[in-house]
Amino acid sequence: MPNKQFRVDRLAQQIQREVDDILLKRVRDPRVQGVTITDVDVTGDLQQATIFYSILSDKASVGQKAQEGLDKATGLIRSELGARLNIFKTPELKFERDPSVAYGSRIDELINKLHQQEK
Repeated sequence: MPNKQFRVDRLAQQIQREVDDILLKRVRDPRVQGVTITDVDVTGDLQQATIFYSILSDKASVGQKAQEGLDKATGLIRSELGARLNIFKTPELKFERDPSVAYGSRIDELINKLHQQEK
């Protein structure tokens, strides 16, 4: 069974690289400019992939527009993946904003406040 998990992890890495490349070179929607793919989670049966992304802005409107742009480009991204990957069936794609980036930023902010209070 470890061989199967290795294949899932390898496919997730490959999807992450390819989606990043597709977003840079093929998707022309200005709403997805500045989107960074942070992680990909592929199910064990390779049928679904959740793609986690981050954006630099903390504004809710920018995040909403980026999500809408990614949702609209899902068909193009999936068809490009199908052409680039050597697998039997291209997984269904779902984009989710990665909360860990905002969480890390918040922790960094709190640590900086503590250092300011010590001085």
